[in-house]
Amino acid sequence: MKPSVLFVCVHNAGRSQMAAGFLNALAQGRVDVFSAGSEPKDRINPVAIAAMAEEGIDITGNSPKILTTEAVKQSDVVITMGCGDACPIFPGKRYEDWQLDDPAGQGIESVRPIRDEIKARIERLLAEILPVQA
Repeated sequence: MKPSVLFVCVHNAGRSQMAAGFLNALAQGRVDVFSAGSEPKDRINPVAIAAMAEEGIDITGNSPKILTTEAVKQSDVVITMGCGDACPIFPGKRYEDWQLDDPAGQGIESVRPIRDEIKARIERLLAEILPVQA
């Protein structure tokens, strides 16, 4: 069974979208990837889209979604990024809180290091949740 990962931040417009984009690209279909926000914006941060495009990852087709209890229930790993107490907690799930700067309102020079930190964390996460291919 494929592992599933849910990325949650307040607006589901920057950090969680970049994380989902990296995991989708790097896992190559081996992980079910979801993202959501406790107070989703109406569109993805254009600077986050530009930063991901520099990595060859297109997240323009994504849209911010509201966090639901069902999304948390269906996920094996729930990664929060500054959503505070908005995330419901269920026993048996793996939870991580990634302290990352919010890219909202920042220029590309400020968003690149956030993107690069997310990529590094995604690579570590993948190594932990996917069995090594023989």
